[in-house]
Amino acid sequence: MASIGQIVNPTPGSDALSRARQRAALVPDCLVEAKRIANTVIAGWHGRRKRGIGENFWQFRPYSEGESLSRIDWRRSARDDHTYVREREWEAAHTIWLWCDMSPSMMYKSSYGSVSKESRALVIMLALAEILARSGERIGCPGIMEPASARNAAERLAAALMHTPLTGGLPETAMIRGWSDLVLIGDFLDDAPAIMERLGPLARRGLRGHVVEISDPAEEIFPYSGRTEFTDPESGAKLISGRAEHIREAYRNAYLARRDSLGQSLRHLGWTFATHRTDHLASEALVAVHMYLSGMPAKATHGGQL
Repeated sequence: MASIGQIVNPTPGSDALSRARQRAALVPDCLVEAKRIANTVIAGWHGRRKRGIGENFWQFRPYSEGESLSRIDWRRSARDDHTYVREREWEAAHTIWLWCDMSPSMMYKSSYGSVSKESRALVIMLALAEILARSGERIGCPGIMEPASARNAAERLAAALMHTPLTGGLPETAMIRGWSDLVLIGDFLDDAPAIMERLGPLARRGLRGHVVEISDPAEEIFPYSGRTEFTDPESGAKLISGRAEHIREAYRNAYLARRDSLGQSLRHLGWTFATHRTDHLASEALVAVHMYLSGMPAKATHGGQL
C-alpha cells in the first residue's frame, strides 16, 4: 500500500546544525500562522482580572459596615436606596513558561494530518505567547528565553528558537522559581510513569502545569494494513509487520491506555491535560489552554479531544 506517513530519519550528531536550520526555516511561517490565529480568537478575551489596587474600574458592590467612607461611590449610590463601593482591578503580571518538544518524533506527518506535530506545537506555543503578552504576562521558555513582559514576546521567542541548539525530551526547570504556570506541548510518547517521574517534583514545588498532547491522526486510528515497515524516528529501529491490521486493536488499546494513565496522573497532581490532533484547528487547543490559564474549565470536544 502507499505510504501513509513520512519517514523521518534521525539526524546524526554531526548533522545537528542541518536539523537546527530546518527548524529555523520553519519558525517564521509558524510565527505568521500563530499571529493569525491569535488575532482570530482574541476578540472578547480578557486577562485574568482580580479586584484590588489599580486604576481600572472593576465593579460596584454594596457597602459593608465598618469600611472607610472614602471608598463609597456617591454618584452610583444616589441612584437608589443602597450604598455602593467602587472596586478597582488589580493587574498583576504573572510568569508563564512555554515549552514545546523538539524531538525527532515531532516531525511526523501522515497523509491524514494537515501539518507536522512539530509545526502545530510551535504555532500553539507562539500564539499563546502573543495572546499572553498582550495581557501583560511575563513569558519565558526554559533554557531558551528568560521571562520578559513585552508586547513582542512572541517575536522574541521565535528569534530565540531559531538560534537555539536542537533539544528533545522534557525541559530543564531548575531556573523556574516561585509560583508560575508551565505549559508543555509535545507528543509525550514515553511511558506515563517515566513522564510523571519528571513532572511530579515540579508540582510539589508549587508549579501549575498544563500539558497539551499533540498527535497525528494516523497515530490514533492506525490505518495500516498488509506488510508494513515501522521506523522509530528517535533510534532508527525498524519493525516489520506482515499483517499490520492484525495488531490494530492491540496498538490502539495500548496507545489510549498510555494517554489515559498520563491524564489521570496529571490531574491527580492538580495539573490540566488536553489532547489535540493535527487534523483539527489549532485555535481549539489555543482556546482550551487559555481557559485553563484563566482558571476556567475548558470545554472538551470530539470525545475529550481538542
